[in-house]
Amino acid sequence: MNLDMKELLKLARESIETELNRKELKISEDIKKKFSEKRACFVTLSFKDNDELRGCIGSLLPRQELWKDVVENAKNAAFSDQRFPSLSKSELDKIKIEISILTIPTKINYKSENELRNKIMIKGVILRKGFYSATYLPQVWEDLPDFNEFISSLCSKAGLSSNAWKNLDLEVLIYEVDKIEE
Repeated sequence: MNLDMKELLKLARESIETELNRKELKISEDIKKKFSEKRACFVTLSFKDNDELRGCIGSLLPRQELWKDVVENAKNAAFSDQRFPSLSKSELDKIKIEISILTIPTKINYKSENELRNKIMIKGVILRKGFYSATYLPQVWEDLPDFNEFISSLCSKAGLSSNAWKNLDLEVLIYEVDKIEE
């Protein structure tokens, strides 16, 4: 990882820390300049000792400068992920931060389960059907390496039946990430 990317991790941690301490986050002009490109990212918090998830929030499409997306998503992962209570001061030193910077998602076409499997393996995946939608970062393949288990879980996360993917009528987009972690 290059040194510039380490600055994003520091920025994410400072964002959470200043929020916990009710202080104002000061961001250098250098950081703003280096990370001014509009990019989407996810910030994932997990416990250092067991890798248990503690929060994960992100953006799928670039809508603001990367530095802003990191700040916003770091705070949201720590304090607004509805699966978890807000991060406490006592937990701050126990978590590690991971930032995934996304490529722009591209829609894939598929006509069979096998074609779907071949096109999405080890990629970030977005499933959509009507108002239902969910994504898994590429890292989720490490925990769910079996295609059927991965895609069924993603369908459930979207609020669909776990076998909704078998109808072959879901909109599927894929993306890749540049991952940096503490």
